[in-house]
Amino acid sequence: MARKSAPEEAKKGAPEWMATYADMMTLLLCFFVLLFAMSSIDAQKFEALVQSLSGAIGVLDKGSTVNLQPLINNYPNDSPHETLDEFKQAQEMEELEGLKRELENFLSENDLQESIVLEINERGLLLRFMDKVLFDSGRADLRGEAFEVLNKVSELLNENNRNIRIEGHTDNRPISTARFPSNWELSSQRACNVLKYLNQKFVAAERLSASAYADTKPIDTNDTNLGRQNNRRVDIIILRSTLDALEPK
Repeated sequence: MARKSAPEEAKKGAPEWMATYADMMTLLLCFFVLLFAMSSIDAQKFEALVQSLSGAIGVLDKGSTVNLQPLINNYPNDSPHETLDEFKQAQEMEELEGLKRELENFLSENDLQESIVLEINERGLLLRFMDKVLFDSGRADLRGEAFEVLNKVSELLNENNRNIRIEGHTDNRPISTARFPSNWELSSQRACNVLKYLNQKFVAAERLSASAYADTKPIDTNDTNLGRQNNRRVDIIILRSTLDALEPK
């Protein structure tokens, strides 16, 4: 009779494939933990992470350990602060665009498109009240027709908490009266009267400021009647949050 061979002794411990499987699961767990921990994921970081991890688990040849440092340091907008600033700027622009659209609708309904200029620039949302919209010539008392416009403006201003600058401008023709010895006093009083009215309409005083420029910031020539008319104006600027100190050009 053939002698029976002795049964092969079973190896102790887990099967060999289990170690490889456990390593792969550990790497996958690290991968998803990294994804969860990243505050923001961009294509460049993600690609670098996938390449490193793929090599580490043997999917690609010549794998390497996880190392995102070179790509991260070279990425121009990697800073969380820069990303947050860009987000805030986009929100700010969207808000100003919304205010501009509301004002455009109001001006269109009241046939005031030619008298009030709306513009978004580097300083914020500009509302430019041209000559005789708010004041009679040589005077600083608000006209009756001005109240409806300023009431609408104050409503929109109270929908946000942005700072507001009111700026008075004149043409270069001299004025000399008991109340206004020069264009400085005239432009100053006009700006202040607009400011005080907006404050009466519950726009918070700490958000308001007034500036007088007389004829020093013309936007047109002072050699023609039309040019001087364009230079006589009051500007209300809803200021961007980071550009409160900019002066008009």
